[in-house]
Amino acid sequence: MSPRQVREPVLAVLLCSALAGCGSVTASAPAGAGASSSVPATSSAQASSSAQASSPAPAASSASAAAAPGTGCASVSQATSVTVRRVIHLVEPTRAGGLSKTQHNAALVQALFGQFCAAISHPSAAKGLVRCPAEFGISYTGTFYDGSRTLAKFVYGASGCQMVSLTADGKTRTTLILGAASAAAPKLQADMAAVLEVPRLAIAQPVSGTQESR
Repeated sequence: MSPRQVREPVLAVLLCSALAGCGSVTASAPAGAGASSSVPATSSAQASSSAQASSPAPAASSASAAAAPGTGCASVSQATSVTVRRVIHLVEPTRAGGLSKTQHNAALVQALFGQFCAAISHPSAAKGLVRCPAEFGISYTGTFYDGSRTLAKFVYGASGCQMVSLTADGKTRTTLILGAASAAAPKLQADMAAVLEVPRLAIAQPVSGTQESR
């Protein structure tokens, strides 16, 4: 297989042969930067009337906000479990077995969740063509839960140019793990290995065997 470019880094991995293990990706700034919104002005009479009509609301609103559970990165401390499944997009000379796990150790779950949130909160500013050595096409998909309630879903491209995509409340945020994102989430690979209970080096490389546990 020969290297090829992928123009959209979201959920895409660039591959070449399993032996050479190389690729490239075109990096771009996160979407949505510089977006702004405008709010129509209201008359002073309308503002006064609205303020009087809603004067009791703050107390009720505060109570409601305190009671409402969060999702996404606002719910890192609420996460109690995570399901993770390894996906390999490369046709390999020797096929790696499947790997999936549900981790219920809340400390490990929250540490991994926090690393994902740190990465997407400091997105990489890399632009243009980025070389991706050791691209084996390995990624991990999974879901964070608070009990049975879904908090967020993720995709983690672990080999080559690493990337993270986190989806919560219908919104997806994605970044390459380069520059600021890499500095903000230095333990991402180690925390993924801890959740899966495998050696850290096994996260970004094809590993033979099959493991599935709950």
